[in-house]
Amino acid sequence: MAITQAMCTLFKKDLLLGDHHLDTDDIYIALYTSSASLDATTDGYTTSNEITNTSGTAYTAGGKALSSKAVTENSTSGIFDAADPEWTDATFTARGALIYNKTLGDASSNSRGAIAVLNFGGDFTVSGGTFKIVFPAATANNAIVRID
Repeated sequence: MAITQAMCTLFKKDLLLGDHHLDTDDIYIALYTSSASLDATTDGYTTSNEITNTSGTAYTAGGKALSSKAVTENSTSGIFDAADPEWTDATFTARGALIYNKTLGDASSNSRGAIAVLNFGGDFTVSGGTFKIVFPAATANNAIVRID
């Protein structure tokens, strides 16, 4: 099992078909354990090895909706950015994340909508505190999702 950071291949195809509207669609981020298998071939949200809260109610299956979404141009790149997601009063361990378009995901099979896989580079644990993912600056070289 491994989490390999990548922009999802189906996302690239779906972009060319005009299926994603990252500024208005429901874009979510879900967290996963080190046992998850996520990479460029991931097509959609999955509950397999998604994290669970060991206490409290900070994390729910499916993750969290991203807020303050923006699609802009920067130099010769198209970029997507959102507010840094965070879970308060959380108790869990996460190794990576999946950004996905819930608007495209099929509720019965979750077979579409994957945008990007994030690998945190190791397990990160929070115990009764705030778990926050800090997205990189929204620039042509650093944005969380960018097309050059």
